[in-house]
Amino acid sequence: MLLWGMSFVWTAIALRYYEPISIIFMRLSISTIFLFVSLKLMGKFEKIQRSDYKLFIMSALFNPFLYFLGENYGIKLTSPTVSAVLIATIPLFAPILAFFMLREKLSILNIIGMLISFFGVIIMLLNRSFSLEASPLGIAALLLAVASAVAYSIFLKKLSSRYSPIFIIAIQNLIGLTLFLPVFLVFDFNHFITIKPSFEVISSIIALAVFCSSIAFILFTIATREIGVSKTNIFANLIPVFTGVFSFFIIGEDLNSQKLIGISLVVGGLFFAQLKKSSFSKIINTKS
Repeated sequence: MLLWGMSFVWTAIALRYYEPISIIFMRLSISTIFLFVSLKLMGKFEKIQRSDYKLFIMSALFNPFLYFLGENYGIKLTSPTVSAVLIATIPLFAPILAFFMLREKLSILNIIGMLISFFGVIIMLLNRSFSLEASPLGIAALLLAVASAVAYSIFLKKLSSRYSPIFIIAIQNLIGLTLFLPVFLVFDFNHFITIKPSFEVISSIIALAVFCSSIAFILFTIATREIGVSKTNIFANLIPVFTGVFSFFIIGEDLNSQKLIGISLVVGGLFFAQLKKSSFSKIINTKS
C-alpha cells in the first residue's frame, strides 16, 4: 500500500509529459520484462492449466487493463490525493462480492473498523468548506477503477492458490500489455514519439513499473492468498494516507489539520478492522 500510495505521485509527474495510455503501456512493458527476467533467473516458470486460461484472461482484463485506464484518467482529471481516496473505497465493496463469490465472512468488529476507516477517507476527500471539488468525469473514471479492482480480487484469490505470485502477475501484465498495444498505437503513438522526457519522468515511469506494477502486486497476491480478499482490501484505506504525505513533500499538495484527522481515523479503523473478537476481549479485560 505504501508503494501504491506513491504510485499516484509518480503518475502525476509522468502525466506532465505523457497521456495516460502511453504511461500504462510503458509501465507494463518494463514490468513484464522485469518479471519474466526474474522468473528466468529463479527458474519459476510454471505450466498454466487449460482450465485456468479464462481466469488469467478475465483477471488481466479487470487489472491491469480496466483498472489502469480508470486510475490514470482519474489522476489526470482530479489530483493524486483525491484519486487515492476514491480508490480506498475498494474495501467497502470487496467484502460484499467476496461474501457471495467466496463465502468469506467478516465479524461485526471488522465491519465497524472498516466504516471508521472509510469515514476518515471521506474527511480527507472534502475540502475545508466540506464540499467536493473534483471533476465528475474524473470521479467516474476512478469508480471504474474501483469496480475493476473488486472484480479482479476475486479472480486473483482463485489463481493465488494454484500459482506463485510472481508468475501470476507476470502473465497478467503480459496479457494486459497485449490488450493495450492496439489502443496505444491508435490513440497515443503519434503524440508519444514527439515527447522528450526529463530524467524525473523517466525515473517515475521505471519506479511505477518495478515497484508498483511488479513488487506491490506480488505482495498483494501473497496477502490475498494468506488472509483473504476482504481483509487484504481493507488495507487499501492506507493508500490515501501515504499519497497525502508523499504529495505534500514531493509535489506540494496541502496537508492540513482536516486531512490529518482523516489519516488518524483511517489508521485507527484499519487496526480495529483487523481485530478478532477474542483479541478485542483481551484488550478490554486488560484495561479493566
